Amino acid sequence: VREVFLGDGRERGVRAAEFRTGTGLEFTVLLDRGMDVAEARYKEYPLAWVSSTGFAAPSFFEPEGLGWLRTFGGGMLTTCGLTYLGEPCEDEGEALGLHGRISNIPARSTWVDGEWEGRVYRMWAQGKVRETTASEENLELCRRVWARLGENRFFVEDEVVNLGFEPSPFMILYHINVGYPVVDDGSRLIAPSRSVRPRDEEAKKGLSEWDKFQSPTPGFKEQVFYHDMAEDHDGYVTVALVNPDVEGRPLGVYVRYHREQLDKFVEWKMMGEGTYVVGLEPSNCWVEGRAEAKRQGELLFLNPMERRRFHLEIGVVDSKERLAEIESRVREALA
Repeated sequence: VREVFLGDGRERGVRAAEFRTGTGLEFTVLLDRGMDVAEARYKEYPLAWVSSTGFAAPSFFEPEGLGWLRTFGGGMLTTCGLTYLGEPCEDEGEALGLHGRISNIPARSTWVDGEWEGRVYRMWAQGKVRETTASEENLELCRRVWARLGENRFFVEDEVVNLGFEPSPFMILYHINVGYPVVDDGSRLIAPSRSVRPRDEEAKKGLSEWDKFQSPTPGFKEQVFYHDMAEDHDGYVTVALVNPDVEGRPLGVYVRYHREQLDKFVEWKMMGEGTYVVGLEPSNCWVEGRAEAKRQGELLFLNPMERRRFHLEIGVVDSKERLAEIESRVREALA
C-alpha cells in the first residue's frame, strides 16, 4: 500500500492509498473522500462501476437537492449518511439533499502502512471523518480499510460515535457499485432473500427479475428493491453478484456483513447506457429520506457518546469452487 495524490481536473489534490495484494486484486482508498473505495480491479478486469464525474475533490460537493450526483464517482464503495441519506426532503424546516455529506469530507489523523505479523503481511489505511456543525450534530466515523497479502478480499471496519451533547439522527448505507464485466447479460444476484419488495411503481415492473440482468438498455429507468435478508449461523449475510462466464470462468463480487449491525439491504438495478451498474447496499435504513423514516417511526438515533460498529468483507468470486461456496452459504442461511 502506498499513499498518492490525484493530479488532474477536479480530482487534483485528492489524497489516496493504492493497495495491491499480490493476487491481482488492486483497489484505491480515497482519504479525502470519506475513506471510500474508488476503483477496484482483479487481474485485468474492473470490478467497480466508475461514473463520468470521477472522484472530485470535496470542494466541488453540491449538497442541495440532487447535487450529490455531480460528484458521485461510484467506485467499489461510497458511504451514504451519517445524519441523513436517501431522497431529498425537508425535515423540521431543514432542506436535506441526496445521500448525505460523509463521502465528501476529508479524513484526518490518517495512517497508511503495513507490517508483518509472523508470516502474514497486513496493510491498511485508516482515519477519522467528522460530520459536524458548530451548534448541532457532531458524529465521527473512524474507518480502517485493510487487506492481507495473498488474498483477493479486503475489509472495512467502522465505528461511528456521537461526540455531541444531544441525540443525533443516524443513517448509514454502504453503496457498493458493481460494473461490467461482472454485470452483464446473464449475470445473477445470489442472495439469502426471505422477501423482496419494490420501492416504487418502476421497480414493480421488474420485480420478477430482481436477480437477473441484461445488456445496456437505452432509456432504462432505475429499479430499487428492498430485501429482507437471512443470516447464517454466525449472524452474517453473504450476497454476491456473479457473471458465470467471463472467458470461461465465473467472475463476481461478494459482500459479507453482520445482519445485527445492518438489518436492511437495498438493491439498485440500473441497466442504462453509460450508467450500467448494480448497487449492493447494506444499510440501517431505507432510502425514502429522513423525513419519511421519521414519519414511519424507523429513524434511528445515537445518544451522546454512543458508538456503533460495522464490519464488512468485500471480495472476489473467481472460480467455480468459490461460487459453490457462496451458494452453499446462501442455502444455509435460508434453511
